[in-house]
Amino acid sequence: MPPLRIDIDAPCYFAHFNEMTDRIEPIHIIGGGLAGCEAAWAAAKAGVPVVLHEMRPLRETEAHQTDGLAELVCSNSFRSDDWETNAVGLLHEEMRRAGSLIMSAADAHKLPAGSALAVDRHGFSAEVTARIENHPLITIERGEIAGLPPPGWDNVVIATGPLTSDALSAAILEVTGEEQLAFFDAIAPIVHKESIDFDQVWMQSRYDKVGPGGTGADYINCPLDEKQYNDFIDALITGDVTEFKDWEKSTPYFDGCLPIEVMAARGRETLRHGPMKPMGLTNAHNPDVKPYAVVQLRQDNALGTLWNMVGFQTKLKYGVQSDVFHMIPGLEKAVFARLGGLHRNTFLNSPVVLDPSLRLKSEPRLRFAGQITGVEGYVESSAIGLLAGRFAGADRLGAKITPPPVTSAFGALLGHITGGHLPGEAEGLKHSFQPMNVNFGLFPGIDAPTHGKDGKRLKRGERKVARKKALTARALEDFTTWLAETGGRVAAE
Repeated sequence: MPPLRIDIDAPCYFAHFNEMTDRIEPIHIIGGGLAGCEAAWAAAKAGVPVVLHEMRPLRETEAHQTDGLAELVCSNSFRSDDWETNAVGLLHEEMRRAGSLIMSAADAHKLPAGSALAVDRHGFSAEVTARIENHPLITIERGEIAGLPPPGWDNVVIATGPLTSDALSAAILEVTGEEQLAFFDAIAPIVHKESIDFDQVWMQSRYDKVGPGGTGADYINCPLDEKQYNDFIDALITGDVTEFKDWEKSTPYFDGCLPIEVMAARGRETLRHGPMKPMGLTNAHNPDVKPYAVVQLRQDNALGTLWNMVGFQTKLKYGVQSDVFHMIPGLEKAVFARLGGLHRNTFLNSPVVLDPSLRLKSEPRLRFAGQITGVEGYVESSAIGLLAGRFAGADRLGAKITPPPVTSAFGALLGHITGGHLPGEAEGLKHSFQPMNVNFGLFPGIDAPTHGKDGKRLKRGERKVARKKALTARALEDFTTWLAETGGRVAAE
């Protein structure tokens, strides 16, 4: 399927409302980062007035350097731009078709980076700022929104990112409940199920216990003998870790979420009596030999394609993580949808507190967008901002809100943060939801080609590529249909 593009300055998708804009109350968007700018642009292109609130430069953050909108505070890379075989590249393409401001600015200021999309960060921010400032329906107001927005603001998008101010964080805590907002991101690695070697692992819950919605065989179990366990502990203890940034050091961990390498350093047997305890488990492949230790993986999404390593939050550097975790029997060839980490990140327990249109269930006038909803990455945050802006605009205009298809990258992300994640009540976890980059594990399965045009069976690597291409082709077809049905305009390049 050839790429399609939407004209960034084409008439809005609710164009028939344009003549009424002088009588429409504005939407208020809090946060001038990528998600906030994308939301403002999407709502304004729908013909709805927007007030975009950004607290910088009147109130600075520990990470930002300028007062520009959409400042890139970390990498300048938007990652892979390959829409045929990469989920991030697919999201790029869907965003372009949907008229994304962020992707348009990125394309205008891209730098040589092979198959990745990297940008000149200053040119990119200046481009976004200029377009927002020059849009006739967008007003920028500088200053902090301390606490919840005023009651008179009946349609609000909160896109304040991982560095949400203390006052607003406290207000969100009050309206959602103290267990629904995280301030430190304790991330356990997540593995694609299809990459696990089931000739070595088995399915079983500890003591065959049947929990809520469970069967008694709800975990994937990877057995280690004594030597394998000791080698694994040595690798954990000696592995290089990522240091906290200065502004992260004062933020506490979740209770009970110490990095696994810290637990290992407290004593060689600590993990055997913690997340790697072998009690209540019998190796189905070798029932007469008791495992010395066991690594368990728990289902992470409703599709059953992604599984997280229980208790394996870590600050090991990514390269070290890959080497160390590939030492675990059954995970030698594991493909990680996400590696572990620990960092400062304010985010909601979105599957519990948000509805399918990103509104706060307890106070529907508030809609959330970007990283605070539980997505990772510039592109993912921008995509959720685009959706929030479309949804908020439709709300204001009394139009029907139709979510993107679950087969698309947009739909897969939205599904993850509003219901696709499975909670961890069986382990007594109060807050098991964790942020996620877009990846093919979030998409519904598909019957991909197994044989080539010549009739010969494809090799394993060829089948993987064929499956990805089948997923992206389906995604773009379904997404383009959704755009057409919801008023989006695409044009062939």
